[in-house]
Amino acid sequence: MGQEEEDTVVVEEVKEQEEEEIGTSSSWNQRKQTQIVQLSEKLIHGDLESQIQAARDIRKLVRKSSSSSSPSSSSSVKTRSKLAAAGVIQPLVFMLVSPNMDAREASLLALLNLAVRNERNKVKIVTAGAIPPLVELLKFQNSSIRELATAAILTLSAAAPNKHTIVASGAAPLLVQVLSSGSVQGKVDAVTALHNLSTCPENSTAILDAKAVLPLINLLKECKKYSKFAEKTTALLEILSNSEEGRIAISNSDGGILTLVETVEDGSLVSTEHAVGALLSLCQSCRDKYRKLILNEGAIPGLLRLTVEGTAEARERAHTLLDLLRDSPQEKGLASSVLERIVYDIAARVDGADKAAETAKRLLQDMVQRSMEHSLSCIQQRAASCTPSDIPSS
Repeated sequence: MGQEEEDTVVVEEVKEQEEEEIGTSSSWNQRKQTQIVQLSEKLIHGDLESQIQAARDIRKLVRKSSSSSSPSSSSSVKTRSKLAAAGVIQPLVFMLVSPNMDAREASLLALLNLAVRNERNKVKIVTAGAIPPLVELLKFQNSSIRELATAAILTLSAAAPNKHTIVASGAAPLLVQVLSSGSVQGKVDAVTALHNLSTCPENSTAILDAKAVLPLINLLKECKKYSKFAEKTTALLEILSNSEEGRIAISNSDGGILTLVETVEDGSLVSTEHAVGALLSLCQSCRDKYRKLILNEGAIPGLLRLTVEGTAEARERAHTLLDLLRDSPQEKGLASSVLERIVYDIAARVDGADKAAETAKRLLQDMVQRSMEHSLSCIQQRAASCTPSDIPSS
């Protein structure tokens, strides 16, 4: 067989394979569309058991579309859209108020899967009236149901048109309760949902009225300062610090300012930026009131390090806060920017201009480390000198 004949055979085989794949894909899509229509019919016209099973099958269908390696594996978004177009959302929302707990859980899971990665479905679910029954589910003692309802509100809160409806429904105080008594995942979802809602300025008042600051501070105390959880928590605290009520709540919380200072020292790039932002908001609102409170918690070493290692925004905020924390804001001689200039000049004389920036950074880091070690040594000395006779009797 010649080369041209071989090439012709290969091309024909490829065409046959492509036609077979197209046929398989078309057949698979037809079966899926038939299944979607059947599920919709069961939800709308079926008895309770049929509705529960249909809700469970919807969840399975969406999850299978997301993980499938079939030719339509990229169509999970289309599957969600086709299910919504088939009219499954409204009957699923009706099931949320069913006296049957299996019906509530099945519909909740189905709606959650329909809303993920589909903004239009998020809005349709809220428009269909899902928020009031979800808020009622947040009141349940059943931790599993309450956690699912929290996850659902988190998902729906990501769509801007839904934020006002969710806050107006009274969800904020119940999400704050989850911060205090929920599971670890429930707390993560509640913080994220509250953060989503707080991005609308008018919603911050409702979150403050729900007394969110204290549980947020307590959660930040307990978690790793560089975790994603800390990033969401500090982001929310920074937003709340933009109001006088929020600033008062942070400063009145036991260890509130100290926790933000510790986050500046130990947090990720994101959480340090938000933590210094909250501290700066406090100090800018009333320097006379907050300056000493921040200084007493040993903020200087962490802020100095942030001027070197933080994001561009964090470095700028740290510079501004350091200036506010000085004894006299009018005296420029001790400004952190001047200190950096002095260090840079010394570095340039020692290592030359081409290496001055790197040397200056290393010198500043060393100064920060020595300052932190000195502060720790002073604390240890005070603790060692404190004898039982120094402690006042009650």
